[in-house]
Amino acid sequence: MKHTIKTIIFSVLALLMLGTAAAQEKFKLPEYTKFQLKNGLTVYLMEQHEVPLIYLSGVFPAGAIYDDISKSGLANITAESLALGSKNFTKVEIEEKVDFLGATLNAGVGLEFAYLNASFMQKDQKEILTIVKDILLSPTFPQEELDKILSRRLVELDQSKESPRSVIGNYYNSFIFGEHPYSHTESGIKSALETVTKADVVNFYKETYSPKASAIAIVGDFEAKRMKKQMESLFGAWKATEIPSLKMPEIIKHNKSRVLVVDKEDATETTFYIGGPGIARNNSDYVGLEVINTILGGRFTSWLNDELRVNSGLTYGASSWFSPYKFGGTFTMATFTANETTEQTIDLALATYKKLHEKGLDQEVLLSAKNYVKGQFPPNYETNSDLAGLLTDMFTYDFDEAYINTFSDQVDELTVEKAGELIETYFPKDNLQFVLIGKASEIGEMAKKYGEVEQVEITADGF
Repeated sequence: MKHTIKTIIFSVLALLMLGTAAAQEKFKLPEYTKFQLKNGLTVYLMEQHEVPLIYLSGVFPAGAIYDDISKSGLANITAESLALGSKNFTKVEIEEKVDFLGATLNAGVGLEFAYLNASFMQKDQKEILTIVKDILLSPTFPQEELDKILSRRLVELDQSKESPRSVIGNYYNSFIFGEHPYSHTESGIKSALETVTKADVVNFYKETYSPKASAIAIVGDFEAKRMKKQMESLFGAWKATEIPSLKMPEIIKHNKSRVLVVDKEDATETTFYIGGPGIARNNSDYVGLEVINTILGGRFTSWLNDELRVNSGLTYGASSWFSPYKFGGTFTMATFTANETTEQTIDLALATYKKLHEKGLDQEVLLSAKNYVKGQFPPNYETNSDLAGLLTDMFTYDFDEAYINTFSDQVDELTVEKAGELIETYFPKDNLQFVLIGKASEIGEMAKKYGEVEQVEITADGF
């Protein structure tokens, strides 16, 4: 029996050592092919033959930033409507074929781009790619189906405001970015969506869905030379059009602390975001900031979670993150708490954050975060969908494989001194911006201690 126990212990230790060693190996981006069709469509092909599956990820210059504010949500409606029917397939035919083959097909929008994703078996690539081509190049936007989507979206907008955590990001972006296109919400605004017509959808599609500024990444079990010919055959005839110029003004840097109180009079708790402007995705300090934020609020044992959840019991969880876009972004600390502990929780969050600037990091804390970040990194790119998404992100946000291939080196090179410089440069110290969703009659007066207060009703249209 003792021999058996020793054997088990030895085996477990051996596995742990192997796992640690594997986590320390430098992860490299697998080889891929990148080319451009004559119409400007950028294509990435990456062979992965472990399983007979293929994943396609497409991105198009048709995100929420391209919405006219009077038609807020049009980008999202257009993307979702692509699969409602096309020149050669009805909506029912698309759904039946995709289901029969055990494939998936979905489309939607982010803030900066629209996307279309598909997952399918290697043997079914011709059939699924033909459908993808048809709905991208020749959507029909049938009126009856379009009306259903619009009706559903209007109901969803009402329902979303019942959950502060579902909408606080929209209020926060609007508050931070003001008139900048980054203030646009992907879901749209109810009064604007009520005016959307089929003609609006058709025009938006024609103006923004162009191969010239689009990319498709395909990762999985295929032969790259054959797939290249297939892509040229399917998408070579896609007519390139000029994308409307989009003014991207400089992001506002607020010169004072401000508070937006979103009144939800039946709320028993307050949900809040605190932060300010962040970084662009291709910022050379992106990796270092990931490590530092891991300490502040990026893992369960982070400072914010320890103080606000574990030590004080004020919330069930607290976190922080950077949301990077192409030309800038936001930094956010977030949590929620009972009405009566709102002030105490905000004060503790601010005191914890202040520690980052006043005390900084020590070697032990930094080493722990570096090991955690390196261990968590490879699993982010295990699947075909992960890799396809990475390739299209590289296209959208202007970074290359050096992000992947030098990630471990960048983490290792982060020193306590360098971390201090990054904290001073990128983590907003003054003029913090606050968004609080809760019962204004109980938190409105208190909010004045944190900055100039603006109050809106959560039932009011928009964000």
